[in-house]
Amino acid sequence: MFMSFELPSASTPTLSFEFFPPKTDEGWSDLRQTLLASDDLGLDFVSVTYGAGGSTREKTVDLCSEIHRDHGLDVMAHLTCVGHSREEIDRVLDQLAVAGVQTILGLRGDPPKGQSDFVPHPDGFAHASDLLAHIARRGGFRTACAFYPEIHPEATSAASDLEFLKLKQDNGASFAVSQLFYDVDAFLSFRDQARAAGVSIPLVAGVMPIGSLAAARRFVKHVPESVVSAIEAAGSEPAAIAEAGIVQATEMIVRLVSEGVEGIHLYTLNKSTASPRIVGSLRERGLFPRV
Repeated sequence: MFMSFELPSASTPTLSFEFFPPKTDEGWSDLRQTLLASDDLGLDFVSVTYGAGGSTREKTVDLCSEIHRDHGLDVMAHLTCVGHSREEIDRVLDQLAVAGVQTILGLRGDPPKGQSDFVPHPDGFAHASDLLAHIARRGGFRTACAFYPEIHPEATSAASDLEFLKLKQDNGASFAVSQLFYDVDAFLSFRDQARAAGVSIPLVAGVMPIGSLAAARRFVKHVPESVVSAIEAAGSEPAAIAEAGIVQATEMIVRLVSEGVEGIHLYTLNKSTASPRIVGSLRERGLFPRV
């Protein structure tokens, strides 16, 4: 029996946050404040990331358990192929099940720090699609996958990128969450192409408010000139830029919802200010009503 959150849909899009296990005591304190600020937001679920090579494995499991136990939120745990054998993957899945997790975001993962190329474990998985198929055969979890609206940086072509997304769907993924982006037209174009290629699972949009144009340009291939102009108009003060980023993300989400997006996944960076404010603004506009 899966947890309470329903699969995303155009008629009832989901609203969710992403968190990551901090590296310091101060970071954990900040995260717990953010979780407290999220308690009353009526989120459908939250996700917890998984470090390169499983570097945060225990912390990921512990954080999933804490969120589920102390905040009553449905949790989607990230799980990567990097550095893990099938046996180790099964061990992590067992731990996540005990922690109350029933939804897994299956990812290939990035190479560990200092390595440029992904090298699968000799007894592991080379692709996210392989990991998803393994979890499906094992049973007990609902799975999700990732996609890149601007095409995966390692994809040989746009067509092959869509083929891999379709394969993830065929191997059990019940919905997909995008890498962050700022070009709404590119997202909608990708969605149309994905539907034409036979991808029918819900496609959830990953959104992160801009706190720095330089950082945004590192994260994505293209930041539209309209977005650049709106952020630059805020000036150079960090607080003013952050405020402009909140407005930009809110307007972006409003348009995505109007275009029938099936869910919004906010990358919070574990901060307790921007994402809750965005949710408040969306609710004032009548979007994502509490149930």
